[in-house]
Amino acid sequence: MLTRRHFAIAALLTAFTGLAAQAQLQTYPKAELTIVSAGGPHKFAVEVATTPGQMEQGLMFRRSLAADAGMIFDYRAPSMAAMWMKNTLIPLDMLFVDQRGLIINIHERAVPGSLDPIGAAAPARAVIELNGGTAARLGIKPGDRVIFPIFGSAP
Repeated sequence: MLTRRHFAIAALLTAFTGLAAQAQLQTYPKAELTIVSAGGPHKFAVEVATTPGQMEQGLMFRRSLAADAGMIFDYRAPSMAAMWMKNTLIPLDMLFVDQRGLIINIHERAVPGSLDPIGAAAPARAVIELNGGTAARLGIKPGDRVIFPIFGSAP
């Protein structure tokens, strides 16, 4: 039979586990990134994920993201990148970018919490995550150019 004591212990364990998870959250360097579309240049303040831990966590657990913010995942070499939305609380647009800085494909408004894989249509050097709906709002499309140092260009 479960007593109040059992529930209190379970609550404490849950709180401790949550604090431990928060203590292990990754930190990211920040940089400026520009996407040039038919509507002109669009500047974003992005966090840069390059380590395995940073790339695994991504934007998980975030409750909000500024309109001009995002994250870039640098794979360092072209690969058939695939993402998911596990533990991600906000909808995201995922832009898959080739090694020249051209957007290959865009997955708009990825569903929070979904475990469905979201992949690149061709080998991608990087993936950019922005707030869901940003690509449509700004007219960002495949073929648009990303200006960022890993693509041999700087903002």
